[in-house]
Amino acid sequence: MNYKIELSSEEVPKKWYNINADLPCELPMPKNSEGRNQIEDLQKAFTKAALDQEFATERYIKIPQKVRELYMQMGRPTPLFRAKRLEEKLNTPAKIYYKREDTSPTGSHKLNSAIPQAYFAKKEGVERLTTETGAGQWGTALSLACSLLDLDCTVYMVKVSFNQKPDRKNIMNIYGGEVFASPSENTEFGRKVLAENPDHVGSLGIAISEAMEEALNNDNVKYTLGSVLNHVMLHQTVIGQELKTQLEIANEEPDTMIACVGGGSNFAGALYPFIKDKLDGNSDTKFIAVEPSACPTLTEGKYEYDFGDSNGFTPLLKMYTLGHDFVAPSVHAGGLRYHGMCPQISLLAHEGYINPVTAHQRDVFNAGIQFAKCEGIVPAPETTHAIKAGIDEAIKCRQTGEEKTIVINFSGHGMLDLKGYANYFSGEMPNSK
Repeated sequence: MNYKIELSSEEVPKKWYNINADLPCELPMPKNSEGRNQIEDLQKAFTKAALDQEFATERYIKIPQKVRELYMQMGRPTPLFRAKRLEEKLNTPAKIYYKREDTSPTGSHKLNSAIPQAYFAKKEGVERLTTETGAGQWGTALSLACSLLDLDCTVYMVKVSFNQKPDRKNIMNIYGGEVFASPSENTEFGRKVLAENPDHVGSLGIAISEAMEEALNNDNVKYTLGSVLNHVMLHQTVIGQELKTQLEIANEEPDTMIACVGGGSNFAGALYPFIKDKLDGNSDTKFIAVEPSACPTLTEGKYEYDFGDSNGFTPLLKMYTLGHDFVAPSVHAGGLRYHGMCPQISLLAHEGYINPVTAHQRDVFNAGIQFAKCEGIVPAPETTHAIKAGIDEAIKCRQTGEEKTIVINFSGHGMLDLKGYANYFSGEMPNSK
């Protein structure tokens, strides 16, 4: 039995897959809000390359050789493992595989987009990048990418995560990133929020507004986003393309594929190349998107136009949303506390190609601990959501006797999230709503 399937460095994909070419219906375009021109502002906030890719319609986009080299140097391709001990513990006839994006130096999948975004910014003469981060994985990845490409980096980290995860800030500092708790006194919008509520815990929407404000007000600064937008989903598809090759080596056809969702980047990256097969009529795979019950964007949100940030710097995007002023409870899965969802994923969910589910906080930590005891890897709070759903599907197979193949995208490790596990063991962690 092959417990670990690895690919050589040369098997890093040479192209990104663009699902815009294969969506079941046309993706609704961004819109300006009344009396404003946010679409024009995008040209000031983002690099030209990011916007070109955002609206691209070709199915495959070439990965620059320098980006491929950095992918290789930072550990791509990543391995695929079979969770045999977890299968045995669950006494299930299902086979469970997990794609290990935690092997990145920054511990998650986020470097897959941070590297190309920093690369294109450097080519365009940008001096500094600004961004937001929830739990810290994206801010960490962009800090490293900027260091690799000799750019300055400013990160606005949601305040509750800034306080919960101090070592994330330390690692960003090591990589050269400058990190501020958001809302901050640095920006006009941050000061406005603090004036209304000095104890505001922050949100990804607020942090996005602060980072975008800096880019809009400084000619040598550009804004980068770690999820939600099309070009970020595009970059992440290196995961799914590698995974396709690895499952072919294992002689497996996935029956169920699972990833957590906040803005959508790891879900899209791992699953889009397989969703293409379903869109083409060549697959019956079930795709499960798992979100926190505390931030149920796909399951309880409305499919409508809304801002991507709290202050309305972004255009209106057609997506599932809880409202741009929504502030999620302070659960430990900070990367999943976003009010909206990637427009592409929103469309696919609306058309019935994706099955969204929710999970409670204590339940996902329990699943993460069960996984760690069997497989040895401590998952990030975000990743535990996918694991919980994977375990649920495997238990169903035990009950029905079906020998399904379940594939989980293991989006990141939890070695910097041990405070959350400590709260779980102490009994201080609420089980969310």
